[in-house]
Amino acid sequence: MALIVLVALEARLRFFEDIGADFLFPAPAARTAEKVPGSGRSLEDIAAEIASCRKCPLASGRTRAVPGEGRPEADLMFVGEGPGHDEDVQGRPFVGRAGQLLTRIIAAMGFDRSDVFIANIVKCRPPDNRPPQKDEADACLPYLLEQIAAVGPKVIVTLGKTATDVFVPSRQGMTERRGRFETWRGIAVMPTFHPSYLVRNEGNKELKRMVWEDMKQVLAALAKT
Repeated sequence: MALIVLVALEARLRFFEDIGADFLFPAPAARTAEKVPGSGRSLEDIAAEIASCRKCPLASGRTRAVPGEGRPEADLMFVGEGPGHDEDVQGRPFVGRAGQLLTRIIAAMGFDRSDVFIANIVKCRPPDNRPPQKDEADACLPYLLEQIAAVGPKVIVTLGKTATDVFVPSRQGMTERRGRFETWRGIAVMPTFHPSYLVRNEGNKELKRMVWEDMKQVLAALAKT
């Protein structure tokens, strides 16, 4: 058992070294969040409706809907584009290779996954993991807006172009947009690369460092609120 723990610790330290995190941030204390206007429904009620939703064709191909998960009043929220294969099977967001990387990034920030809220633009897996189409995103977006209203995050991190475009549309690519705060309905939005992009470019430590620089800005913003 001790050997397993040491191996896991060594892997974690290597990851911190890769992203340039030579220290860990303490998680900011929880604060009462301002609410974006919404329906007033609980996260549980929203998730229950998502589980039975048939508003777009994605529902016919899903194994499970993936509503999202995390702390009900989290200061920090991560939003991706849609579930992949592992998420579709388990009904949980970001549990595949990209999700494991996101979990390590969250840990490097001083958080546990249960301290933040993680969701996607669409709640059902698009075929072949393609980006969601506009009609699919439009049909599912009200659920995400309700979730944001219920959680009341101080900062939203958008993972990749699809999620970023929902909050702050632009023709620019992610390299130009990441690392710069935008504002959406009074909430700070930090665009950054999707973890799957980092996985596809696993040997590129510079990409990991860029994401870590983005997350340091997020932590600084949370500390000021």
